[in-house]
Amino acid sequence: MMAAIGESGKNFIGKGKKPIPPKTILSMSNRGGRSGFVGGGTMQKRTLGKSGLEVSALGFGCMGISFGFGPSLNKTDGISIIRAAVERGVTFFDTAEVYGAYTNEEVVGEALAPFRKQVVIATKFGFNIDSSGKQAGLNSRPAHIKEVAEASLKRLKTDVIDLFYQHRVDPNVPIEDVAGAVKDLIHQGKVKHFGLSEAGVQVIRRAHAVQLVTALQSEYSLFWREPEQAILPTLEELGIGFVPFSPLGKGFLTGAITKDTQFDKTDFRAIVPRFTRENRSANQPLVDLLGKFAEQKKATPAQIALAWILAQKPWIVPIPGTTKLHRLEENLGGANVTLAPDDLRQIDQATSQIHVVGERYPEAMQRMINR
Repeated sequence: MMAAIGESGKNFIGKGKKPIPPKTILSMSNRGGRSGFVGGGTMQKRTLGKSGLEVSALGFGCMGISFGFGPSLNKTDGISIIRAAVERGVTFFDTAEVYGAYTNEEVVGEALAPFRKQVVIATKFGFNIDSSGKQAGLNSRPAHIKEVAEASLKRLKTDVIDLFYQHRVDPNVPIEDVAGAVKDLIHQGKVKHFGLSEAGVQVIRRAHAVQLVTALQSEYSLFWREPEQAILPTLEELGIGFVPFSPLGKGFLTGAITKDTQFDKTDFRAIVPRFTRENRSANQPLVDLLGKFAEQKKATPAQIALAWILAQKPWIVPIPGTTKLHRLEENLGGANVTLAPDDLRQIDQATSQIHVVGERYPEAMQRMINR
């Protein structure tokens, strides 16, 4: 059976180490924790860089509801999990026209319509989509960007997109033209903030010179730390927020995925080099390490992985996704796990001894990363 993104193993609290439901863990962690959302529906807030865009410390990546990680949820269940996130204090939701295609935006739009003034919706442009709904190459031509914006506004049932990302850098369109098109949309009141996804340092700088970039979205976790080399220093210098997707290593860091996991044919991890059976086995020591820290902190591996990211910079907002309520509650519990400086040093020291094996994307997808 396919392991769903956001899943993890059993949760333990106390000396007896008897399993306790995630919701109980969250209720207990609220007592004296950094922030609370159980019962009160509140959560610690963060601002993405110097933009003034305030969002919940943990966002919600909606992609997996209808795209990428196996069979999609039906519309009713998709709406239900998104609204459950709102009820638990999440205010930041991430989607894109290519997720589905189009269907993810439709679910997000319907789910969030009753809460529109309370939430921040991010979506993306940058691909052609053929008649069958499949990606058909990059397209960030200004005219296309504006067409996508109009269509996304309708599907999202809103009159403004809070954060509009270029999904992938288009080598055939100068980034200045892309930034200029979004700047026009901002002036027209159809978009509030401009974002980039998987862009490299030079593209970030050039775009930012035309239209201030509010956030960069890229993969980042204990399973993939490449952004620390050049991306994070650049973002800090320019005052740009960072939105890591796959903060749980596409589910691997939760401990739910083993060398024996069988991925559904619609799950793109089935073609990712890092998720071959051999590489999953080779990378298991990282998961085992997280498990040990989780026991020490009376948390779960997923919560430690998310708490680690939150502890890196105050302008980082991870967007874990899930299709299951108990995993949603578990993930949100990561915002209540405090890692002291000594904890972080121990994690860094221990993980530095582990070599992660396997590329994070197949070759064709890797070529679209602008580094």
